[in-house]
Amino acid sequence: MSFTVFTDGCSNLPGRLLRSLNIQVLSCNYVLDGEPGVFEGDIDTFDAHGFYEKLRHGSTMKTSLINTQRFLNHFRPELEKGLDVIYVGMSSGISGTIQAAWIAIEALREEFPDRTIRFVDSLGAGFGTGLLACRAADLREEGKSAEEAADILDEEVGHLLQYFTVDDLNFLKRTGRVSGATAAIGTVLNIKPLLWGDTTGHIVACGKYRGRKKAVDAIVEMYRTRAEHPENQRVAITHGDCPEEAEALARRISEICPPKELIVCPHEPFTGAHVGPGMLALFFFGQRR
Repeated sequence: MSFTVFTDGCSNLPGRLLRSLNIQVLSCNYVLDGEPGVFEGDIDTFDAHGFYEKLRHGSTMKTSLINTQRFLNHFRPELEKGLDVIYVGMSSGISGTIQAAWIAIEALREEFPDRTIRFVDSLGAGFGTGLLACRAADLREEGKSAEEAADILDEEVGHLLQYFTVDDLNFLKRTGRVSGATAAIGTVLNIKPLLWGDTTGHIVACGKYRGRKKAVDAIVEMYRTRAEHPENQRVAITHGDCPEEAEALARRISEICPPKELIVCPHEPFTGAHVGPGMLALFFFGQRR
């Protein structure tokens, strides 16, 4: 193993993938209704129903950035073993964690000038980041060096497509994604947005639909028209405590073209707190965004 793959809890990965692909995770800290907590990164251990049920009843969550010292504490032992490091992180367009990572990487490059230390900006979140972390591990298995793998990942970021819809626009209003007036009108008219990660890693609307069914239909159509060779890739569906809808989406995706691996799981809590219960998302590689 020539390099160690790191990601963080926002990557939404199940424990079986973390273990089988040997991906290391930096845990994420949060405060839920005034109580501090830690998400270690294994989505299989996440009580999605309990979490999203609290959000439905008005609970508030504040998240913390991963600080520079934690990056140093995780990366340095691997470098001391003679291994290189790739860190696949959440989009710089929605998180400031990248700044802490860069400070740590620059310091470690001076300390370990013969080692390769690369940061891959996923320009995404949730399982979008997770898919890239898995690709990093796949490339390592293929014998690629850290430098080669990171270069490939930087190119593939542009082909990572992430589409989702939400059930309650008020969660997006709280984070400034939509205005209060838009949220109020959208709620009254039953408008459901189709959102995606754009070329700068920001979450923006790319469609608006009257009713949830039409919004989910639009997600399916994006897969139909934009996925490239899904039979050779992992595809992921995540949900904000709406497992039946997620499984129904999975069946529709498989009818179009079954992916090599299709993963359905709850959406992680960090971006989940911003999109709310009922969020339904699809992640795959396809035409350049």
